[in-house]
Amino acid sequence: MSAEFLYCIGTLFLLAGIGAPIAYAILIASFVYLFAAGQSVGVAGKTLMDGLYNSFILLAVPLFIVAANIMNAGTISDRLLNFCVALVGRFRGGLGHVNVVASLIFSGMSGSAVADAAGIGKIIIGMMTRSGHYPPGYAAAITAASATIGPIIPPSIPMVLYALVSGSSIGYLFLGGIVPGLLMGAVLMAMNAMISRRRGFGLEEPVPLSALPGQFFTAFPALLMPAILLYGIYGGVTTPTEAAAVAAAYALLLAALFYRALSLRGLYGILVESARSSAAVGIVIGGALILNYIVASENIPAMMAQVMLGLEIDPLAFLLCVNLILLLLGCLLDATTLILVIIPLFLPTCRELGIDLVHFGVVAVVNCMIGLITPPYGILLFVINGVTRIPLVEIIREVWPFVVVLILALLAMILFPGIVLFLPRLLGYDA
Repeated sequence: MSAEFLYCIGTLFLLAGIGAPIAYAILIASFVYLFAAGQSVGVAGKTLMDGLYNSFILLAVPLFIVAANIMNAGTISDRLLNFCVALVGRFRGGLGHVNVVASLIFSGMSGSAVADAAGIGKIIIGMMTRSGHYPPGYAAAITAASATIGPIIPPSIPMVLYALVSGSSIGYLFLGGIVPGLLMGAVLMAMNAMISRRRGFGLEEPVPLSALPGQFFTAFPALLMPAILLYGIYGGVTTPTEAAAVAAAYALLLAALFYRALSLRGLYGILVESARSSAAVGIVIGGALILNYIVASENIPAMMAQVMLGLEIDPLAFLLCVNLILLLLGCLLDATTLILVIIPLFLPTCRELGIDLVHFGVVAVVNCMIGLITPPYGILLFVINGVTRIPLVEIIREVWPFVVVLILALLAMILFPGIVLFLPRLLGYDA
């Protein structure tokens, strides 16, 4: 490991530690390395452009962002929420269950935890606090926890980024996320039920069962989106990137024509906001491409693989250690940085130890999502605090039980790879 690389890493952690945006921290640290190593800044430009031009898959990211924003802007979110209230709102802790089920359903449309939390999450927090049965901190905490499911059930922007750095099949990654996403929903609902009984949260007035078919019919067109996506990819009709375009077009048709809930002015606002969000992700991706070039130049992944193999570490022990590292780093770094910068360091060792990259990828993405609600960084906690003004200290106090059960679900995925690989194997994945 050269002195130039140490300068690079030192600069990165210094800037991140003083609160600089992580994208700028990565870019500046990369330029420090290039200057210290006597390399031309043009290397950064070439690496960046090569990475972008050779990654058609990256087009899926802004398209999924557009689809999520359209879903939030129209009345689609409201219709889905009404269906969820009719379905599970009758049980104790009902609106908490609605929160989780809504995230399970909406995750099939957005692919983004932040989109879920800021969109449908804001609406349901208002419902929970207005009912008078739930403290604001609890409503915000379960919303943040359930939003982590968004990028696990397809479509998933983080899995697109993982496919970019690992070369894994997006289709099999999407399939691998379905059962883990359902498991995460189940443990969150179990914890919500337990807390609701212990703290005596009130019951909501049940929606008559006779109204359930009507609510389902109203929400059915929106519920079709995940099925359309998966059929497009596995039926050989579309590539994953083309499927993202279909998702955006389908969301637009639903909101503008079917539900008639989107104006031209509203669409303009959505496109502007989507461009901003895509640019923010794009800057991080660009910086990560340059930093990954530096890491590869220093031969860091190969060195790590040799060290691990020299220790004769068991694949399961390696997975547990890596996930512990990711959980700790998730307290400080955002998910995009972990996926684009940190996780590629472990991929050569995974290949050497025979660890399946689809299993590793899904587990790593779940781990990164847990990091989104883990203090002190916990970006979802800040997002919900920003859109609801519920004090951050109240959210953090209430979120810990949900963090614990999600970590237990993560441990089950590590110990029992079949949880992740069952559906991919069912549809032809040779793991």
